[in-house]
Amino acid sequence: MLKYAKMVTAVPGPKSKQVLERADRHVASAFKVLAPVVIDHGEGALVTDIDGNTYIDFTGGIGTLNVGHHHPQVTAALHEQIDRFLHTDFTVIPYESLVELAEKLGKKVPVEHPVKCAFFNSGAEAVENAVKIAKVYSGKSAMIAFEGAFHGRTLMAMSLTSKSKPYKQGFGPFAPEVYRVPYAYCYRCPLKAHYPECGIGCADLLQRAFDLFIPPEDTAAVIIEAIQGEGGFVVPPVEYIARIAEICKKNGVLLIADEIQTGFGRTGRMFAVEHSNVKPDLVTMAKSIAAGIPLSAVAGRAEVMDGPGDGRIGGTYVGNPVGCVAALQVLDIMEKENLPAKADRLGAKMLGRLNLMKAKHPLIGDARGRGLMVAIELVRDQKTKEPAAKEASMVLKHCMQKGVIPLKCGLHGNVVRMLASLVITDDQMNEGLDLLEQAIGEVEKEMGIKA
Repeated sequence: MLKYAKMVTAVPGPKSKQVLERADRHVASAFKVLAPVVIDHGEGALVTDIDGNTYIDFTGGIGTLNVGHHHPQVTAALHEQIDRFLHTDFTVIPYESLVELAEKLGKKVPVEHPVKCAFFNSGAEAVENAVKIAKVYSGKSAMIAFEGAFHGRTLMAMSLTSKSKPYKQGFGPFAPEVYRVPYAYCYRCPLKAHYPECGIGCADLLQRAFDLFIPPEDTAAVIIEAIQGEGGFVVPPVEYIARIAEICKKNGVLLIADEIQTGFGRTGRMFAVEHSNVKPDLVTMAKSIAAGIPLSAVAGRAEVMDGPGDGRIGGTYVGNPVGCVAALQVLDIMEKENLPAKADRLGAKMLGRLNLMKAKHPLIGDARGRGLMVAIELVRDQKTKEPAAKEASMVLKHCMQKGVIPLKCGLHGNVVRMLASLVITDDQMNEGLDLLEQAIGEVEKEMGIKA
C-alpha cells in the first residue's frame, strides 16, 4: 500500500492532457516536457497535479528546490518583500538584502578571503560573467573545459558545454579559444585504467594540454564541475579535483568551480569542492540558491572579482530583491535544518539501495553519486557497457505511471538521475525507490533482459 504516491487517473490525466494539448499549439516545441502532468501544488518532496495525482518528486526542479516545494519560511519572506517593492536595479537604488546576501554567502563559499560576490539571473549568466571576470583579471583569452561538461546555453556557456545534441547542434559558430580535456569518468575511463591503481592519471591530461595545445600564459581559467550534472552525474575521485586545482595553481591559471547544480548542500557539503579541500578562485552558483526564484551568483577572491571596472558586468534584473530575500532564507534553512548533513545521510542510503538494485538488475551498469545527487547508468550489456537510452526513457515513463518522477541525463541519454529535495523524508525516498525498482523490472521484462 503506497503512502505518498497516489494515482487516481492514468498519466496524463484528462485535465493535464487538455493543458498539454494547448501547449502543443502555443508553446515553442523546444520546450518539450519530461513529465506529462500539470502541477497544481507542491509541498516538500511531493507534487500534486491538476487531476489529483500525487507524485514523489525526484527532480527537485532540476536541482533548484533543495529546500523543497513551498517552504513556509521562504514563501513568508517572499510575501513580505512583494508588499514592499519588486525592483529598482541595485546599481540605481540599492537595497540591503543584496548586501546582506553577499556578506553571508561570502562566509560560506570555499574561497580564500576576502571574498566578494556578484549576482545575476541564471546559471548560464553566472558562467558567462565568471569567464569575463577571469579574462579581464588575468589578461588572457583562452578557456579550458572538460569532456561531458554542461555550463549553460548562452554563447560562452554553450561553447564550454560538451554535449552537442541537443545543446549545440546548429547554433555555431561558437566562442573561440575554448579547449577541452577528458574528465575522470571512472565507469568509462578515458585512459582505460582502473581506480585507484590509475593514480588519477586523467588529471595529468590537463598538464599535457598546457604543454602541447594551449600554454598557461594564454589561458585565463579552467572551469570544472566537481560532479558533472548533465554529463551523467559523473562523480570523480576526490583526489582528482584536488589534482586539477594543484595543476592550475602551478601554472598560474585561475580555477572556476561550477557549483550550479552541486551547490547548497546537494552533495553532503555546502559546496561539492569541499569534499576535495579545494579553494577555487571563482565559484558559480544558481539553481537552489533562491528556492526556485531566478537568481545566480559568482563569488571569488576579492582582487579577482574587482578585475572588471565600473559597469563592465551587470544587467537590469541581476540580483533582484525577491531572489535575494529568498536566498537569505535558504541559507538560514540550510543551517537550521542541517540539510547538507541530511543529504549526506539520505544519499548514502539511496546509493546503497541502488547498488542492491544493480546486483539484481542487469539493466543497471553503474550506480553512483554523492549526497542526494545520485544516478544509475543503464546498459544493454554490463560487460560491453552499451548505453541503453531507449530503456532509460521507458523506465521514466513507467515511473511516472506509478507516481515517482526522476530525470534523465548523460552523453548517451542512458542515465536516470535523482535530485530529490533535501527535505525529503526517509519513507518518501524509500517509496520512490521501490517504484523505481518496479519500473526497471517491468522494462527488463518487456525487453527480454534476464539476470
